[in-house]
Amino acid sequence: MFRFIFKRKYQFYLTLCAIAKNEGRYLKEWIEYHKILGVEKFFIYDNESTDNTQEILKPYIDSNLVEYRYFPGKKMQLKAYANCVRKHKRHTRYMGFLDIDEFIVLIKHKTIADYLRSLGNFSGVQINWLVYGSGGAKKREKGLVMERFKDHSLAEHKLNRHIKVILNPRLILRFFSAHRPVIFGRYIDSNGNITKKQFWDRIPVSNQIRINHYAIKSYEEFLEKRSRGRARFDRKRGLDYFDNYDLNDIKNDSIMDKYVVELKKRIK
Repeated sequence: MFRFIFKRKYQFYLTLCAIAKNEGRYLKEWIEYHKILGVEKFFIYDNESTDNTQEILKPYIDSNLVEYRYFPGKKMQLKAYANCVRKHKRHTRYMGFLDIDEFIVLIKHKTIADYLRSLGNFSGVQINWLVYGSGGAKKREKGLVMERFKDHSLAEHKLNRHIKVILNPRLILRFFSAHRPVIFGRYIDSNGNITKKQFWDRIPVSNQIRINHYAIKSYEEFLEKRSRGRARFDRKRGLDYFDNYDLNDIKNDSIMDKYVVELKKRIK
């Protein structure tokens, strides 16, 4: 008697889901960067953008790299994530959930898939933030986000306890949070250790992978971000948000420099 073991084949190994509003000028950099790191498909939910978001995304939509959905309403982030999971959980081995100002950064691996495979089987992995400050920039200037902002917080800063996740989407039970959905199974930290505490009670882990969080950029860009409102809450950020996130303790981190030339070629 023979026993056959069938492994499910997925169209994609890794995809990203994001909701965006009036962030057209940042989309190419975010998409092309994560494409370099091996992301195979992007599900982008447009929360009532009035800028050139659709125009920017059109070549990516036409090439099937991006699946675009107009998603109007208030407090739509968690609804967008839930919709993405319902539609695509059978299409991808893993799905990550990021904002357009968040960039996954690899420390020891070449691609995100290489990193994920190093973890073995898992239900969900938590990746800590590393908050980047304004570096003293008042106005928006030319250049990529990653080349304009290179000063960041200390790794152990309490804001960096925040996480975003990459999950087996078939094990997601509910989105109570944009940071850590409820799943069937256990979360591991980015070093592969089972996490028994909530993320805000854990010291940040960032020696293999992290998320560069360009939360404010220049002061001008922060004011634009503030005016857009928030995808999860029906209220604007306070002006104190800029001061809280303007963390520039580590100067001129060069970790993203190796991507700049290639990204500029792709974006051009």
